[in-house]
Amino acid sequence: MTEFRSGFVAFVGRPNAGKSTLTNALVGEKVAIMSSRPQTTRRAIRGIVHRDDAQLVIVDTPGLHRPRTLLGERLNAVVRETLAEVDVIGFCLPADEKVGPGDKWIARELSEARAPVIAIVTKVDKVARERVAQHLLDVSELGDWAQIVPVSSVKDIQLDTLVDLLVGYLPEGPALYPGGELTDEPEDVRVAELIREAALEGVRDELPHSLAVMVEEMVEREQDPDDPRVPLLEIRAQVFVERDSQKGIIIGKGGSRLKEVGATARAGIERLLGRKVYLDLHVKIAKDWQRDPKQLGRLGF
Repeated sequence: MTEFRSGFVAFVGRPNAGKSTLTNALVGEKVAIMSSRPQTTRRAIRGIVHRDDAQLVIVDTPGLHRPRTLLGERLNAVVRETLAEVDVIGFCLPADEKVGPGDKWIARELSEARAPVIAIVTKVDKVARERVAQHLLDVSELGDWAQIVPVSSVKDIQLDTLVDLLVGYLPEGPALYPGGELTDEPEDVRVAELIREAALEGVRDELPHSLAVMVEEMVEREQDPDDPRVPLLEIRAQVFVERDSQKGIIIGKGGSRLKEVGATARAGIERLLGRKVYLDLHVKIAKDWQRDPKQLGRLGF
């Protein structure tokens, strides 16, 4: 009889390497927000893959990068703490981008890792086979990897193979989470992340780093004003930026952009919670919060 295995894998890589998309694809539900913007993931988010023979807990980490702010330093610290505690590491490298200085820097960091490292070439659906083959060669030259596996989260290419490989490195042991549980992220944190994801879309390059969201209150309303038979959850949240000009970008002309953000976020939150939601968003300035230890602490970093 095969023994049950359980343990942790950390997905690491530079920003926008496909870590969150891969996490969501393996878990089968959206547990990590996604965006084409760098520094989208800011916490170590756990997603849980349940199998008859194993439970794989994926830790989706912030993109490892050369930090330019105190926030960047703290995000890197989150990654390093995570790497020290997991059973196996998945180093994600996107096939549609050449191996660059950032990847080489991370490879050097991982050369000292205690856990075995599997190099995961992501986004193989975006390039020709010849390009994938060359990328696999380039990745093999970066380090002494336990395995190298090409995958596509979008086209479901080799995802089962990847899980099989990862599970093979887990220790024998009982399930760590109850069956059916897909993440241990608190509800208010997941709600705040969905709001931030909506706010990130279509904004200029300098703004994503300056965006933070905090849910202040989630309270039951007695009823939905549009339908008295339906209870309504009222969510009040603050969107923080660093400067006046950024506040104007988020709000938009006559509040038009903030309405779009609210509508997109509310739809995602209602899917997550399975109920009707009233979302009350306010934009505030927290000057240079990425560099201010006190404000970083208040925002949960």
